[in-house]
Amino acid sequence: MSEKIVTVTMDGEPLKLAGDPVPAGSRAPTCRLTDGELKELIFDPRGQGNIFLITVPSLDTSVCSREARRLSGEIEKLGKGISAVLVSMDLPFAQKRWSEEAEITNIRLLSDHRLADFGRSYGILIEDLRLLARSLWVIDRVGTIRYKQLVGEVSEEPDYDQALAAIEEVLRK
Repeated sequence: MSEKIVTVTMDGEPLKLAGDPVPAGSRAPTCRLTDGELKELIFDPRGQGNIFLITVPSLDTSVCSREARRLSGEIEKLGKGISAVLVSMDLPFAQKRWSEEAEITNIRLLSDHRLADFGRSYGILIEDLRLLARSLWVIDRVGTIRYKQLVGEVSEEPDYDQALAAIEEVLRK
């Protein structure tokens, strides 16, 4: 499991997170998000099956786009047993445009742009920039966070191998 980080950096400059990131082993928080149709929904991972939760600052950046494309390919290889959800502060219109251009259909895109409820609930909101920190979470079918990776430098990609190993472990159970 990754260690607790209460700040992240962007190009080496520290950025404070609003709240403390939820630790692995905890229940995944329930929060409000916006879907691609601009409808508010309650994101409650409990009883929803295994979830690979991805957060990025913005899909309109090269690092976030590259990460989401790579993870889409990895999810495709895993087959059934886990659903992928990506949350960002991007407007739903921007998320939809990006997914159509990238031809990504196996990751559900949700936006935290209205309330930042997700970012505050998970402790990964970079309040000064109104962006989410880059992170990966594996949540099991009962809603327990089995793995969390908060990337310390926002401009860097996550450790894919570590996250994929955590997914495979959850799928074996």
